[in-house]
Amino acid sequence: WLGALRFDNLALRSLPVDASEAGGPRAVPGACFSRVQPSPLQNPRLVAMSLPALALLGLEEPAGDREAAEAEAALYFSGNRLLAGSEPAAHCYCGHQFGSFAGQLGDGAAMYLGEVLGPRGERWEIQLKGAGLTPFSRQADGRKVLRSSIREFLCSEAMFHLGIPTTRAGTCVTSDSKVVRDIFYDGNPKNERCTVVLRIASTFIRFGSFEIFKPPDEYTGRKGPSVNRNDIRIQMLDYVISTFYPEIQEAYSDNSIQRNAAFFKEITKRTARLVAEWQCVGFCHGVLNTDNMSIVGLTIDYGPFGFMDRYDPEHICNGSDNTGRYAYNKQPEICKWNLGKLAEALVPELPLEISELILEEEYDAEFEKHYLQKMRKKLGLIQLELEEDSKLVSELLETMHLTGGDFTNIFYLLSSFSVVDSDPSKLEDFLKELTSQCASVDELKVAFRPQMDPRQLSMMLMLAQSNPQLFALIGTKANINKELERIEQFSKLQQLTEDDLLSKNKRHWKEWLEKYRDRLQKEIESVSDADAWNTHRVKVMNSNNPKYILRNYIAQNAIEAAENGDFSEVRNVLKLLENPFQEAEDFREVKEDAEEEGATAAAAACAQETRSRLPYSSKPPLWASELCVT
Repeated sequence: WLGALRFDNLALRSLPVDASEAGGPRAVPGACFSRVQPSPLQNPRLVAMSLPALALLGLEEPAGDREAAEAEAALYFSGNRLLAGSEPAAHCYCGHQFGSFAGQLGDGAAMYLGEVLGPRGERWEIQLKGAGLTPFSRQADGRKVLRSSIREFLCSEAMFHLGIPTTRAGTCVTSDSKVVRDIFYDGNPKNERCTVVLRIASTFIRFGSFEIFKPPDEYTGRKGPSVNRNDIRIQMLDYVISTFYPEIQEAYSDNSIQRNAAFFKEITKRTARLVAEWQCVGFCHGVLNTDNMSIVGLTIDYGPFGFMDRYDPEHICNGSDNTGRYAYNKQPEICKWNLGKLAEALVPELPLEISELILEEEYDAEFEKHYLQKMRKKLGLIQLELEEDSKLVSELLETMHLTGGDFTNIFYLLSSFSVVDSDPSKLEDFLKELTSQCASVDELKVAFRPQMDPRQLSMMLMLAQSNPQLFALIGTKANINKELERIEQFSKLQQLTEDDLLSKNKRHWKEWLEKYRDRLQKEIESVSDADAWNTHRVKVMNSNNPKYILRNYIAQNAIEAAENGDFSEVRNVLKLLENPFQEAEDFREVKEDAEEEGATAAAAACAQETRSRLPYSSKPPLWASELCVT
């Protein structure tokens, strides 16, 4: 089945490859790649495969013996056997992590296998993530586990089917090999299964790839492994632009500064559009370091990501992001900051005064334009583009925030809002539906539960009064203020009844719906056929507001089943996410009967069954608020 793959490894022919074959973690100067070998796994087996992703490589659904094809995929896409024509290598890059330059990073667990020519002549780099040690593994073991691999596999495909530029995932293969992981860094390590994801993209080169030339950083003292190697920077720019931006190469072939400026302008605009798309589906990346930013504008490196459930502009999906650097509302400005670091890394081939001007002129304007265009579609504003639309969107988000509305489900419901029918009972029914997607008192109590030990808080407050300079040095003022707000909110919630909350939420939503109806009325007045307009409006809204996203609790259910040897839920969720905009309430999990082992196993199975009975479009159950992804 895999014999049809045709390799043509242009990156290794175009960029310098490390001459040393020394094993183990080390600095890799003067090279973009190091040759490596995947480490074999015990008893690899396929968890799931994405046929739409594999089709990019020219692989069609296996005819005949599917079991044999799955075994073949497990053998080759675990790294246990190499495909003819593949040349495993690890890519060298650096990065600013949480704002500080970290020096050499590189593919510590991922391996380039080569570039496969697709059926229409396009070129796809394929990678194994979790295939073992490379020179860039540092203190780690080069392995990934089932839990993180399932999340990356499912989210890569979910994002593609949402229409968001992304790397793809072809297969997820697990094994009987084990590694120890301390998931929450709390001193409770456990054995987990080594798992490998086949990743697919036009390229995995990132902003950090150009940071390998960085001289010693003024704050951290760290430097790139290839300082003063401007010849390699030129090689990399030539390769990236001619391969992935051929129209720019063609237009400016005789002027490298103009060419590089046009390239920087294009990646600036692509990045702005990408983050606008994220904001419009409530996607949080979690680790927007410069080494996790694609040079062709794709979503790359799925780690502690999360789709936002209850709308909170300050939502942090990464449990390790203590300062909220990568919170949902910070993503646009962080991506702009990262582009600034890319600009620095391109000097002298693109002078900073040129790139900084491009960044200031293009990024914010492109982000705002794309964001508003997308939001208009989500609200069904398809006829007119009015200045007031931006305010309407802001007021919608503010209403969502005030009522704890579920971001995905509120947007999805809006297409069923009746514009012409002013029957009060219809409005009441619609308000009932909307408020059912808002947070309950119990959910709000969990969300605003104080996080700091009261003794620690009172000590901090005493310090703020007695020694403000020292308090300022500790740099926790924002955290303290946030904690005081939480305590205030939490104490108010103790007095709040569900009825009070419901009437407050209805009032907020009624106010916003009046503004929304007025705006839709202007659309109707500008068309000759209101019915045709409304049909088109609903169609546009339903193709821009997903019903299904990869919520953390859905991923968690699939992970728990897979850790118990049942991969059916991963496959079911994958199928569901391939059609995120379509109604699929009749979609039911296919569960194999398992023999119950004693009362405990029966109770656990019962709990698991209860968990998975929720419709996939449901806002999260209360237990999901305890999920923490680091």
